[in-house]
Amino acid sequence: MDVNQTPEGLSAYVTNDGHITYNKPMRVTSICSLDIFYFPFDQQNCTLTFSSFLYTVENVLPRMEKEVWEIVDTSRDVVRTQGEWELLGINKATPKMFVGSSLFDQIMFYVAIRRRPSLYIINLLVPSSFLIAIDALRFYLPAESENRAPFKITLPGYNIFLLMMNKLLPASGTPLISVYFALCLSLMVVSPLETIFITYLLHLVTTQPPPMPRWLHSLLLYWASPRKCCPTALWKENVGPGFTPNHLPGPKEPGQLVRKELGPRQAEMNGGSGLTSTQLADLWVQFSHMTDTFLFHLYLLFLASSIITVIVLWNA
Repeated sequence: MDVNQTPEGLSAYVTNDGHITYNKPMRVTSICSLDIFYFPFDQQNCTLTFSSFLYTVENVLPRMEKEVWEIVDTSRDVVRTQGEWELLGINKATPKMFVGSSLFDQIMFYVAIRRRPSLYIINLLVPSSFLIAIDALRFYLPAESENRAPFKITLPGYNIFLLMMNKLLPASGTPLISVYFALCLSLMVVSPLETIFITYLLHLVTTQPPPMPRWLHSLLLYWASPRKCCPTALWKENVGPGFTPNHLPGPKEPGQLVRKELGPRQAEMNGGSGLTSTQLADLWVQFSHMTDTFLFHLYLLFLASSIITVIVLWNA
């Protein structure tokens, strides 16, 4: 109960039939335990209990001056919490309470409130969705583009966004929206690592392409084949070791990067296929593009599954 600010000189009114009226206004602060897991789409149920701990039912019977529906209408017009909460309804119960051999009367109110999520949707979910969408669109930039890595400026921008919006999140507990933000931040951390890996592979092509293992060579031949139903060895026989870069689709002709023959040791490590440096460079570039496409699809799959899971939990 707050500090007593009741004005002095209050009078009690006694009628001729024995009723006594004594109006003493006071303000009571109640603490309601909130379940913020579904924040900001949460609905809370608070219980308020009014009872006397000094007088039993033989002495005091607390009663209401108004009906519950009148209290609900008054509360909706009077109660305002900066527009954050919406009053759904109030129910009343009058159970008895036994303390030892004494019986006490009490009045219990069940107050149902719901948070208005528009503020948090506009300030939290919408900016976060825009940033993660920009990060996903970054994959459509060519892997050889020099602007692909600097484009990852969305990662520090997302960190600044979380710091600025931290005041809007609940101070205690772990709501579902915090898990969503953590997933988005994890994706933005993994995405630059993928860019660094692809850039490193393309850099090796421009300097000295390493020998390609036989299994990786066969895998590339399989995925580059126009008829994947045919065995890899059979297609390899039909094409032969001297295939041109046109057999491997790619955004550009990387074979122009290197123009020298493989040495005997490199040819032996490459499965003895007798590939030239140009063809080997084409294979590594093809592998880089395939890896980039695979990681992009994996990125979208994880992002879509995470968003769908969060939406389903929010609507549960």
